[in-house]
Amino acid sequence: MASIQRPASSGSSEGGDPAVDERKRKRMESNRESARRSRMRKQKQLENLTEEASRLQNENVHLAQSIKAKEEAYVEMEAANDILKARTMELADRLRFLNSILEIAEDVGDLSVEIPQIPDLLFNPWQIPHPMMASPDMFLHGTEGLFAS
Repeated sequence: MASIQRPASSGSSEGGDPAVDERKRKRMESNRESARRSRMRKQKQLENLTEEASRLQNENVHLAQSIKAKEEAYVEMEAANDILKARTMELADRLRFLNSILEIAEDVGDLSVEIPQIPDLLFNPWQIPHPMMASPDMFLHGTEGLFAS
């Protein structure tokens, strides 16, 4: 029987050309180095993404705390505003009542009394075209300053 001669495979280092074997070795070494650099890049990228995720989570916690604090301040401000609105309504009612007493006193006593009016803008403060100015008589207690001489 005749044996068939096969050419040497390119993966074999036995009996091959030394220059070819050296190129294979260098290529394998280069591929290993390239794979190592690729693994290092991926590891660095993973570390960077992990750091960024942690930073974003911390920022999210701080933003959530800030939002909660602002919501609480808003609720407090709204409660204080509601109290001021109620007080304004109460004072307007008192002024109406006092004005009615002054009108009765004017009718009965034939006196000329300056009766302050309640501005409509008092109840719509965002529509006030200019700041309200206080008159000197506005804060007097009792009836002094209300009756014209």
